[in-house]
Order: sequence, then structure tokens, then C-alpha cells
Amino acid sequence: MAAVSGSVRLQRCVVSPAGRHSASLIFLHGSGDSGQGLRKWIKQVLNQDLTFQHIKIIYPTAPPRPYTPMKGGISNVWFDRFKISNDCPEHLESIDVMCQVLSDLINDEVKSGIKKNRILIGGFSMGGCMAMHVAYRNHQDVAGVFALSSFLNKTSAVYQALQKRDGALPELFQCHGTADELVLHSWGKETNSALQALGVSTKFHSFPGLFHELSTGELEKLKAWILDVVCGQFQVS
Repeated sequence: MAAVSGSVRLQRCVVSPAGRHSASLIFLHGSGDSGQGLRKWIKQVLNQDLTFQHIKIIYPTAPPRPYTPMKGGISNVWFDRFKISNDCPEHLESIDVMCQVLSDLINDEVKSGIKKNRILIGGFSMGGCMAMHVAYRNHQDVAGVFALSSFLNKTSAVYQALQKRDGALPELFQCHGTADELVLHSWGKETNSALQALGVSTKFHSFPGLFHELSTGELEKLKAWILDVVCGQFQVS
């Protein structure tokens, strides 16, 4: 199968704001899921759509590609991985291609009239990792970043980029279940501590007994944080 091209236009599921569109939220799914699937999952957890008065939510779908942890099987993943491990090198070639694809999505929002400091990006698991790469390596002027049950590898290119940073960085919001068996809570906490040491302002919420999943509690906290960040940006913009 041909490598994913930087010119790809992502399929997306969009939830329009109830009122005037003045901010945008890009929410990236985990491995093997889709934008539509993530929206449906959130709706099941909350018993309603995640919606905002003035914020458009964009749930893009990762293009299908061979995925090494599935022995080369085709899956909707944002990037390839040599293996699922904290101390494994990142598959930077595939990460960088998708950084460009998602940059195009951010730029589409800017062209439609939304200021960069009114755009948030984040995701679940692999989606949160992808969001951190996009924001902290390429778009340090977005409003905020969120990562749910997520991670960065020990030698991540994100850490290297932040060592050379210049200027303010978007705040990071993280949630992680203490019973997560796929991405250990300690891995999420280690990611948070490393980013904090490199100058990122962070919020980290632990959820006792939560596995590698979404919960009502974390989605409610996420919603409150999004509103806080967007309202704060609105006051200074």
C-alpha cells in the first residue's frame, strides 16, 4: 500500500456550534477507530453529543495504513509504531506526514476566519500523542492541547523540539485512568512531568479504577477546561 501523502484530505465528522462559530476543536480518535466512532463513543458516555455554543468540533478519521503492531494489517491509525513501548523509537516518518495533513486542517480553520489562538487540538490515546506532536512541534500558538489516556515515547521528537522553543506554549490538559492496562498511568504521568520540565503548563487528572477508556467524569472536566481556555483567549483577543 502506498504511503499516506501530505496532500490527503481527511474524512471528518463535524458537530456545529449552537450559536456563532468563533472557535474550533479538533478531536483525534485512538488507533483503529474513526471520527464518527469517537463521536458515537462520547455520545454513549455522556448520553448526549459533546456540544458548545460557539465551538465547532471536528472529528477527523486517520487514513488506513499498514500498522506494524498488527503485523502489517491495515488500520485507521495516525502513524505507525515499531512496537507499543515507552522506550521504543518513534516512527517519525509517518508522524511527520500526518503532522502536515493535520496542519492543513488547522490552516483550513484559519482560512475560514478562526484565529489560531481559538483552535484547540487533542485526542484519545494515539490521538492525544498525535495532537502533542502537531501542537508542540508545529503549532505552538494554538489555544490548548489535551491528551486522554495518552503518551509520548521517552525520546520523543516533541521533547527535542521543546528544548529549542522560543515563547509561550499552549497549556496541556491530561486525564488518565489508574487501571489503564494498555497505556500505563505511570507512562501518562511521566509524559506530563517531562513536558512540565520543558516549560509546558499542565493539568493532570487521575481517575481511580478507570481502564483505557473514556468516562463521564473526565469528559466533564475536559469540557470545563475547554470553556475556560476559550473564554480566556476571547478576553485577550
